[in-house]
This record gives sequence, structure tokens and C-alpha cells, in this order.
Amino acid sequence: MRVVIAGAHGQIARRLGRMLSDRGDTVLGIVRNPDHRPDLESDGVQPVVLDLEQASVEDVTAVVSGADAVVFAAGGGPNSGAARKDSVDRGAAVLLADAAVAAGVRPYLLVSSIGVELVADGATPEGVDEVFVAYLRAKLAAEQHVLSLEGLAPVVLRPGSLTDGPGTGRVRLERTTDRGEVPRDDVAAVLLALLDDPKDGAVVELLGGDTPVAEAVAALR
Repeated sequence: MRVVIAGAHGQIARRLGRMLSDRGDTVLGIVRNPDHRPDLESDGVQPVVLDLEQASVEDVTAVVSGADAVVFAAGGGPNSGAARKDSVDRGAAVLLADAAVAAGVRPYLLVSSIGVELVADGATPEGVDEVFVAYLRAKLAAEQHVLSLEGLAPVVLRPGSLTDGPGTGRVRLERTTDRGEVPRDDVAAVLLALLDDPKDGAVVELLGGDTPVAEAVAALR
């Protein structure tokens, strides 16, 4: 398999990149900062330095051409403001989707977030920080765009609160869940399983749970 990961230096993305590389897949990792190249190379990932906030569809199409799947795991970062939530969490995700369609790459995995429904239809939830509201709006807009594209086979994964504890290999993966936590290890494992067992058009929420990852993904319809 040949997989392109956007935001490849992120914590979930690096875990996924190592999993793919370790089993012999070819992984291209898109990063903005050239200083991140050695880390990706040590993971067995081929770095591609490209700023998705500045790149054109043609730039990204050239990178994803020939891929079997693309994964969007980028983000503006915890210390970024509302503007970067829009330019990265929405804009870059949309750009990658448009490029995938142009390149004829159908499978597209979008790492989103539990809670995006709080801002559906323009709602503004009470007691929520305005930057986090902007983040949720950006994620929801990205979801809506990738799910609307003809020629794309998207899967939207909405993890709960992310932790750095060791993965358990057991999850709760459902259309709608409660609030809760999930280790980044298990998010990466679910992404890997979704690459192997695609679920076109699925929008699913992910928490720590009791069901083995492969079984949870296989059960999705």
C-alpha cells in the first residue's frame, strides 16, 4: 500500500506512519517544517515538505498521485488561534480532498473530533472557549466538504479526548458515543484498520472500550 499522510509529524500521524512502514507499506508524510524530516525518516516515512496553507491543488495532486489512500491528520496546534483553525483544520483538509479527487485517489481518512455537532447549523455552545468553537466549526466544515465530494470514498473518524497512555487494542467505535478518552496508540490502530477495511462514507466516534480494533472496524456498516 502507498499512503500519504498530511500532518505527518503529529503524534497520531507518527504512530500510524511507523505502523505502516513497519509492515512494509510505502508512506509519504507531508510536513510544513523541514526540520521534521529526520524524525520522519527515522520512522521509515518519506518526508515531503509542503505548506498546505500556501500550496495549490496542483502542488498537492502531484504528491498524492499514485497513492492508494490519503490520511488527513494535520491541525493548527493547541496554541494556534481561530484563523489557523480555519486555514489548517478546514482549509488544508479541503485542499487534500480536492487533490485526492484530481489524482483519482478515492480512500480518504479524516481525523476530526467528537463534539462537532455542538456547532451544527451555526450554533454557538455556551461555556465553550471561542477558539475551541472555531476548531469545531473548522472540523465540521471539513467533514461536510469531504463527504460531499463525488469521486471520494471518505471516512470521518471523531476521537474523544486524546491521551498518551499505552494503547489497549480495544475500543468503542460507533456512530454516536458519549464523551470520553482514547489513547493516541488506539486512534492510530483504528486508522490502520480502516485503511485495510475501508468504510466508504462512514462517520464514526472513537473512545477507549472493550472491542478489539479489527472487530470494531469490521462491524461498521
